[in-house]
Amino acid sequence: MIALQVAREHAGSRLDRFLASELAAFSRARLQTLIREGFVLLNGKPPRPRDVVRTGDLVELTEPAIEKIDAEPEEMALEVLFEDDDLLVLNKPAGLVMHPGAGHQQHTLVNALLAHCRNLSGIGGRERPGIVHRLDKETSGCLVVAKNDSTHRDLAKQFAARTMGKIYLALVAGIPRKSAGTVDAAIARHPVQRQRMSIARRQGRPALTEYRVLRAGADMSLLECTLHSGRTHQIRVHLHHLGHPVLGDKLYGGKRAGTFPRQMLHAWKLAFTHPRTGTAMAFEAPVPPDFAEAMQLIPGNA
Repeated sequence: MIALQVAREHAGSRLDRFLASELAAFSRARLQTLIREGFVLLNGKPPRPRDVVRTGDLVELTEPAIEKIDAEPEEMALEVLFEDDDLLVLNKPAGLVMHPGAGHQQHTLVNALLAHCRNLSGIGGRERPGIVHRLDKETSGCLVVAKNDSTHRDLAKQFAARTMGKIYLALVAGIPRKSAGTVDAAIARHPVQRQRMSIARRQGRPALTEYRVLRAGADMSLLECTLHSGRTHQIRVHLHHLGHPVLGDKLYGGKRAGTFPRQMLHAWKLAFTHPRTGTAMAFEAPVPPDFAEAMQLIPGNA
C-alpha cells in the first residue's frame, strides 16, 4: 500500500491530479480507474477522482494484482536499438498505435511487444504492459519499454524528475523570429475540443520546451526541440503557440499543416540512467525516409 499525506502546496487540487503529481509510475487515466474501482481511499473513505484534497489529508492507494493481458501477441518487425533483461529501446515507426484501445484492438506496439518479449511490466494495466511513456501514432523515434515493474517505476521517476534527456526533430511552418528560444507555457485539455490540448491560463500542468533552428528555408524550418517536461502533445501545442505548427499536423496545424501525410515529428535522441546498473545510456533513432525526404525541401543550413 502507498500512503501519502497532502502538503500545503497541493491543497485545493483534484485528487487524481494530486496523485499524478506524486506517483510518476502511474498515468492520470490509470489513477482515475483505480479511484473508481475502489483502490484509493481519502481519509479512509472511497473518493471520486474530482474530489478536492486539503492540507493533511491522508490518501492511501492499494495496488491491485496484475491483470491478465488481453492483447494478443502479433509478430511484427521492430527496430530494436538496445535490449537487456530489464528494458528495450525501440525506433518506433510512424503510423504505429502504442496500445489497444477504441478502434485499435490489434496491430499495436503492445501486440508486437507481447510477441517479442516474455515479460513486460504490469504497472500500465492490462492494455498497456511495458509502456512507460508514449509517442503519438504519427510520431516516429526513440521509445523505452520496461520489462519489469521495478524498471518501470525507476524510469517513470526519471521522467517525472526531468532527468531523462528527450530531443526531437520537428519540421515546422515558417521561420521562427529567434534562432533559439524556449516556450514556457502550461498545458491542459482543451475546454471544448476534448481531443486537443491547449495553453492553459489557469490549472494547467507546467510545460517547458527548448528549441533551436537547425535549418531554414523560404517557408519551413527544421527545429531541434528539447523537452523539459512530458505533457500530452507538448511539442505540437508549444510550436503552434509559437506560431510555427508542425507540418502535417492536422489537429493543430490547420491550413499551415501543408500536404504532408503525417506530422513531421521525430523523437531523435533519448538519454537516461539504467535503473539496475546505474549506467548512463544515450540513444539516437535514425531519421525515417519520409522525414529525410521532407528535410531535403530545406536548402542549406540556418
